[in-house]
Amino acid sequence: MAEEAAATAGAAAPWPTELRVDKEKRNLLVLFDDGSSHDFSAEFLRVVSPSAEVQGHSPEQRVTVPGKKTVRIARLDPVGNYAVRIVFDDGHDTGLYSWSYLKELGETRESRWQAYIEELAQKGLTR
Repeated sequence: MAEEAAATAGAAAPWPTELRVDKEKRNLLVLFDDGSSHDFSAEFLRVVSPSAEVQGHSPEQRVTVPGKKTVRIARLDPVGNYAVRIVFDDGHDTGLYSWSYLKELGETRESRWQAYIEELAQKGLTR
C-alpha cells in the first residue's frame, strides 16, 4: 500500500490553466499545464456527467441520457482546487468534474461519444 501511494504521489495530476465557455454556452475549452487542450460540447459533458444520477452506483445502474442536443452551460462553479461543478440550463448541477476526469474525457472523447450514439440507437432514443 505504501508503494502504491508513493507511485501515485510521483505522478503529476493534470492541472487546468484555463476553462473557457464560448459565448453561446455550448462548448467548454479546457487548457492543461502540460500543453494539452480539450474542447467539449455541453451535450457531451451533460451525458457523461460524473453524477450518481447519470453514472449510478455501479456500471449496471448507469443511465443513457437522451434529448440533450440543445443543452447549454449555465455556469461553472469552482469546487475547492480539484474540480468544477458544471451547471446546465436543464437544471442538472450534481456532477463534479475533477481535473483528472476532464483530462480523461478529453483523451477518450471520440470513443465515449461513439458508444453514446450507439447506445441511443440500441435503446431507440434520440439526442
